[in-house]
Amino acid sequence: MNIGQYLREALESLLSNKLRSALTILGIVIGVAAVIAMLAIGRGAESSITDQINSIGSNLVYIMSGAEDVRNPRPLTIADAEALADPNQAPDVLHVAPTVQSSGQVAQRGESVTTSIVAVTPEYELVRNLNTSEGSGITQESLDKRAAVVVLGTDVAQALFGRTENIVGETVRVQGQPFRVIGILESKGGTGFMSEDDQILVPLTTAQSRLVQRNSREQVDMILVQGVSAERMDQTVSQIEYVLASRHRTPLDELDFSTINQQDILAIANQITSILTIFLGGIAGISLLVGGIGIMNIMLVTVSERTREIGLRKAVGARSRDILVQFLAESAVLSTLGGVLGIVLAWIIAAIVGAIAARNDVAITPVIQWDAVLLATLFSAAVGLFFGFYPARRASSLQPVEALRYE
Repeated sequence: MNIGQYLREALESLLSNKLRSALTILGIVIGVAAVIAMLAIGRGAESSITDQINSIGSNLVYIMSGAEDVRNPRPLTIADAEALADPNQAPDVLHVAPTVQSSGQVAQRGESVTTSIVAVTPEYELVRNLNTSEGSGITQESLDKRAAVVVLGTDVAQALFGRTENIVGETVRVQGQPFRVIGILESKGGTGFMSEDDQILVPLTTAQSRLVQRNSREQVDMILVQGVSAERMDQTVSQIEYVLASRHRTPLDELDFSTINQQDILAIANQITSILTIFLGGIAGISLLVGGIGIMNIMLVTVSERTREIGLRKAVGARSRDILVQFLAESAVLSTLGGVLGIVLAWIIAAIVGAIAARNDVAITPVIQWDAVLLATLFSAAVGLFFGFYPARRASSLQPVEALRYE
């Protein structure tokens, strides 16, 4: 017989027991759908995390005072930031943004909210990829004049005014002091401590003189450095370490400050999400294995029920190979059909998860890729053949005389 005949007889045999075949296929459907959907959700989470990290800026290095096993580290200062911004000392540094951060109350006409207060220079918006939906950001003129101006995040604007438009020119009180609103930041989304909409920006010089108390007006909490390119981040970090080590008079192997490279953050995040994806896919694969065991069970039952048929076919000339291929074809049809239906179910699950995530403002969009579909389909077919081999082998090894006597 040719392959077409084997498949036709396999379909006829399976259709003769529709309910049993459907229940057997269901195990494969659930397994394949679970594998594809879990991989899609994992990749969606990885993409979401990567996008969130990239949204805070590109090619960034975060510099903070203090390091492991270092006592009494020298604080970071505006002079340190100016040295890093010198192209003669750090040619791979594109922009430098010193910042001072705290939290405080912002109020307006009886409404108040506690939010993050970020004291910045004009370069901060460049390195953090921040844009204003209305008005302008912190300017050099505001910095020079120590102006009492503020840029509101959308969450803060909504909490204080009940809107995010037509607010420029209004006055709010930051820590009890009047500040004029000069801009509203574009929304970047996020929730809780990850939200970049729940913050306000004020000029660094203004905050140092009126809002934030540090040991000196030159001291800053963090320096953000943007490198010229992702490919030269190692050189950028080396130049930062050399410049600051020289200024702080510390050896390069005993730095009193820490640097965090954005590329390292991305690598760690991708590694974590990849492990999570593999873990979820492995758990889902167990259900596919269970589906394969179901195929073996139903094929063993089928062999028992068709023992006399097998004996009759052998008596009229059918070879053991024909019987083996026939039962393998039936198990392959079960697993392949289950795989196809599983792919359809996976798309439905991914769409539902994406819709639920969007409704709850969770930035996860499941991503179904063809390699996952191909892997799950081939694996389901392999499971069908693997678990179908023993029943098929058992059927092909039956002796015609014994099979015909079977009751």
